[in-house]
Amino acid sequence: MPTLDFKGKQHIYAYHLTIPYRPLEPDEDRSCNPTGTDDNLIIHGDNLHALKALLPRYANRIKCIYIDPPYNTGNEGWCYNDNVNSPLMQQWLTENSPVDNEDLEKHDKWLCMMWPRLHLLKELLADDGVIFISIDDNEVHRLRMLMDEIFEENNFVECFIWKKKGGAGNTEKLVGDIVEYILMYARDTTQLSTNRRIIEPTSYLHRDEEGSYKLESLLKTDEGMYKRDTMKFPVPVPDTDETVRPPEGKRWTVGEITMMDLLQAQRLHFTFSENGWAIKKKKYFDEADPETGVYLNLLLEQGSLKVAKNEMASLGFAREAFSTPKPLVLVKQLLRVICKPDDIILDSFAGSGTTAHAVLALNKEDSGNRKFILVECEDYADTITAERVRRVINGVPNARDAALREGLGGSFTYCTLGEPISVEAMLTGEVLPSYSTLAANLLYTATGTSVGPGALTPKNDDGLFHSDDKNDYYLLYEPNLEYLRSNAAILNLERAERIRDASHKNGKKAIVYAAGNYIGQRELTRMGITFCQLPDALHER
Repeated sequence: MPTLDFKGKQHIYAYHLTIPYRPLEPDEDRSCNPTGTDDNLIIHGDNLHALKALLPRYANRIKCIYIDPPYNTGNEGWCYNDNVNSPLMQQWLTENSPVDNEDLEKHDKWLCMMWPRLHLLKELLADDGVIFISIDDNEVHRLRMLMDEIFEENNFVECFIWKKKGGAGNTEKLVGDIVEYILMYARDTTQLSTNRRIIEPTSYLHRDEEGSYKLESLLKTDEGMYKRDTMKFPVPVPDTDETVRPPEGKRWTVGEITMMDLLQAQRLHFTFSENGWAIKKKKYFDEADPETGVYLNLLLEQGSLKVAKNEMASLGFAREAFSTPKPLVLVKQLLRVICKPDDIILDSFAGSGTTAHAVLALNKEDSGNRKFILVECEDYADTITAERVRRVINGVPNARDAALREGLGGSFTYCTLGEPISVEAMLTGEVLPSYSTLAANLLYTATGTSVGPGALTPKNDDGLFHSDDKNDYYLLYEPNLEYLRSNAAILNLERAERIRDASHKNGKKAIVYAAGNYIGQRELTRMGITFCQLPDALHER
């Protein structure tokens, strides 16, 4: 398969593996109705480090990723700030920052920025999950090759074309640029077949308790061969004393018996305007012909940049508070392609917070329990990203939309990134992570297993914190330097024998993490115990 070569690739090829682990530190003052370890998350910090911090809990668990990264137009001012462990790479990045229109190597730096992040996003994605990436024609062709290499070419699903504005405007030189692209890749396309039934056509924009539906006209020209006086009967408007008839020159497309059946089945949609009452028929997605039950890749009526800015204004922000927000309807429609009511959605370039808004809106529509994780590195993570979500949850008093006035409900925990867990910091006591944080990181480092939302705690006095089909995992630890220097943190013979007996009883071996031990590894091997020194064990993977 052809691959994409770019300057700096050799330096960042495996860089995602060297990122230090930094624990997430909740900020109660910036959180909104926090509910605990299974809460929605908004993380302020470098998204590369944040993605690494999420791995112990969320590896292989994220159903849908949507990201809207910098488009590298030359006007964004982003800098590649990763501390790559290569003097040559550091020198090159220093000499070539920030990115601008005159920089002939701006594409190389953009690719260097995206490469490690895409690798970590892939690790977080579930086997039946997908990733959507918004992009424009500055980098779409290079991004496609990058994704083919990281996610594999056979996992490409579709390239959506989104109409972002109605006209070219005054800044276009020759051809009007009115579209953007959204690449869709699967973690494994062979795992997507079971989710095909929830893929909905873009025209099914309405939803009630029965599902998604679109509106179809019930009117037809009443002249010539189509003229039917019997098809002009009145239709009663529910909960009123009024009726509605076809306008002049029109007739109904169905007979009176069929119309009354539709009325009784609540399949009619009534609207009132200055011209009086009008009715249309609800056609649900489940009633669609099989060939129409697909998601169209041409997104012509899924909001626009103007709509997105108006949405920000409706939430009480200035229209220009965020330069390129995505419209709510667009992100909602993308999530409908793959997400079920209890899935986890991640956005690591969170920006204005549209993804969280979309998740909360979908949950409100179908009483779902979808979870969102947002990551934003810029200073507006609190004042725009999180603040938008707070307003959506709690309600905006002066909003025109009733649901927005009332609020969609929900919660999130606002987090920042703690200091990296390193050998030096642990030895000096400068950084001592909690038991749960360290246990989760050790488990993921050793096995690639994410533990989910539940906090890991010792199940007995010997520090058993996890078991799988083959091994029991023990951790002798407290976030206290005095404890770590005491005999309580050491694996001695008495404790080793108890661990041996417990693991042998279950037909398993034992892996013990501790600050030290008083037993030789040969003897431990005979006991079926593998000893891992803390904090050196943090660097096994």
